[in-house]
Amino acid sequence: MIHSMTGYAAVAADTPRGRLSLELRSVNGRFLDLQFRISEELRIHEPLLREMLSARLARGKVECRLQFAPGAAMQRGTLNPDALAELARLAGEARKAVPDATPLRIADILRWSGVMSDDAPNEAELRERIEQLAAQGIDDLVAARAREGAKLAEAIRARIAEMRERVAEAAPLVPQAIAAYQEKIAQRLRDALGSADDDRVRAELALFGTRVDVDEELTRLGTHLDEVLRVLGQRGPAGKRLDFLAQELNREANTLASKAASQGLSEAALALKLLVEQMREQVQNIE
Repeated sequence: MIHSMTGYAAVAADTPRGRLSLELRSVNGRFLDLQFRISEELRIHEPLLREMLSARLARGKVECRLQFAPGAAMQRGTLNPDALAELARLAGEARKAVPDATPLRIADILRWSGVMSDDAPNEAELRERIEQLAAQGIDDLVAARAREGAKLAEAIRARIAEMRERVAEAAPLVPQAIAAYQEKIAQRLRDALGSADDDRVRAELALFGTRVDVDEELTRLGTHLDEVLRVLGQRGPAGKRLDFLAQELNREANTLASKAASQGLSEAALALKLLVEQMREQVQNIE
């Protein structure tokens, strides 16, 4: 199945602390280029995300955003009775030792480590939640790239069908064009050479015929088109292979245009070049 390098996915999940959200954006690129925008408190989980993305994607520029929004319960917070009691005990002992010491203010008490508590999961639980969220987001991204890839493959197959038509139209024009042009050249040679013998004329015509014969180019065009269809039917990344085939198709179309011996062949070659360029534009987005 052909996959595009363009895709988007966004997923979110609630935790006791708040809401985790993951956003994935993917565009075309020569290689796999991963870029991360992650909240500082979640930065430790970047290697996990990098590993999961690398396992599923082969090419493309991918931006990964992982954010955390604290929930209302975490924003309010709750008092930890054990920590509060321990702090009160320590404050009482301190007053006995230093009677003139200023009593603790409420703000000082709330800032004391452990006094405010929440139902936050431990690091192992948080990692598991992020891993589950990333797996869902990557599945959605791969599915989006697959849907886009199917459309690209359909567009390329349509261009291939049109190119086959142009090749089929050009093939019968070759012998007619060569014969007509040879007759014209033969007459010009006789007029220019005057008493030149027919062997000299035939030799010049044979040389000309070799230079303008495009049967080989038409054959290679057909072979390359067959290979494009074969690659489209395979599984796995195919963009680089298709890009190479598009370059070869363009090379053969250029040669056909340079050797065209008639207006009909020139028009067929130009039509082929246009279709190849349209195909290359689609191929640039394939993984």
